[in-house]
Amino acid sequence: MKIGLIGLPQTGKKTLFTVLTNSKISENDLSSDKNIKGITQIKDPRFDKLVSMYNPKKQMRARIDIELLSKIEKDAIVKGDIFKDIAEFDAVCHVVRAFEDESIYHQEGSVNAKRDIDSINAELILNDMLFIEKRLEKIENNLKKTNVESALKEKELLIKLKEQLEKDLPLRLLDLSSIEKKIISSYPFITLKKMMIALNVQEGKIKDGSLLDGIQKQLEELGIYITQVCAKVESEIAELDSEEEKKEFLNSLGVNEPAVDALTRICLKALNLISFFTVGADEVRHWTVKKGSTAPEAAGQVHTDLEKGFIRAEVMKCADLLFLGSETKVKESGKWYLKGKDYIVEDGDILSIRFNV
Repeated sequence: MKIGLIGLPQTGKKTLFTVLTNSKISENDLSSDKNIKGITQIKDPRFDKLVSMYNPKKQMRARIDIELLSKIEKDAIVKGDIFKDIAEFDAVCHVVRAFEDESIYHQEGSVNAKRDIDSINAELILNDMLFIEKRLEKIENNLKKTNVESALKEKELLIKLKEQLEKDLPLRLLDLSSIEKKIISSYPFITLKKMMIALNVQEGKIKDGSLLDGIQKQLEELGIYITQVCAKVESEIAELDSEEEKKEFLNSLGVNEPAVDALTRICLKALNLISFFTVGADEVRHWTVKKGSTAPEAAGQVHTDLEKGFIRAEVMKCADLLFLGSETKVKESGKWYLKGKDYIVEDGDILSIRFNV
C-alpha cells in the first residue's frame, strides 16, 4: 500500500514526512523533481503491550510506503503533471496549513485552511472530469465505426461518473459494482482514491479543535478523513532520545500521544485495512489485511505457503489476552477459538496458523 503526501508550498508537509518516515531530507532531494520515498511504521498501543508481555527476540510493526510529492504549485496543477503522480497512490494525504506565521509566506496571501482544501478538491474533480470527457470523445469516434457492446457499457458508466463529478462530488462516494470497477480499473481517477487531511496547526492550537470541528462534518460527507497535527512539535518530539522524555513533553502539552501516531492509524482506516498480530517468544509482529479478508488470506500476508496449505487458524482476541494476562488463562476462559477457511478476520485478532504444504 502506498500513500502520497501532497500539499501547497509552505504547509509543513516536508517536516511531517520526515517525522512519519524517521528520515532526513537533503537539499539535493528538495531540488529534485522526483518524489521522495519512505516508510512509515504504524503505531498501535496494542502492539506495544504485546511486546511488553512476550518480551520477544524480535518485534516488527506494520508499515506503509509513503511518498512526498516534489511540488503542488499552481503551475504544476495547470500543466497536470501533479495528477500523474497522484494516480499511482492507493490513498492521498493532503497536508493543509492552518498555522499563522508572518515569516512564512502563503501563495494565496493569507492562511485559510477551508479555502485551500476546497481548492485542491476542486482541482482533483476537474482532473477526473477532463479525463472522462476525452475518453467519451474517443468512444464516440469508435462507435461511428462499429457498435461494440463493451464500448456502450463503458460510455454509460462514464456518463454516470461525469454526473457525479458535475455535482462537485468525488467518485469515491459512488457504490460501484464489481463489473463497473473492473471497467475503469486501469483509469487514473484520483477522486476514487481514499483521502485524508492533516491540518497543520501551531503549537498553541494543539488542543483547540474549533477549526477541525467546523469542517469535519462536511469532509466526512465527502469520504475524507481528517485529523489535526502540529508538524513543528511532532518534529521536536521525534528528536528526543528517550520514551520518558517524550512522555514528559506530551504531558506538558496535555496530550496522550504524538499526533502522527493517530495519523498512521487513520491511514489504515482510509485504506480499509485492519490489524492482526502474531505473537511468541521469538517474534511479535503487527500485520495488516483488507477488511473482510478470510483467515487464509490473512495467513498469506505472513507467508504464501501458509495460505496455500491452510488447515485452520487458532484465534484469540488481543483485548482478551491483555485483560486476562496469559494464553493459558485465555484458553481456560474458553476464549481460544479454532477457525476454518471461511472465518473473516477481525481487527485485533491474534492468529496462529496451522498449515501443510
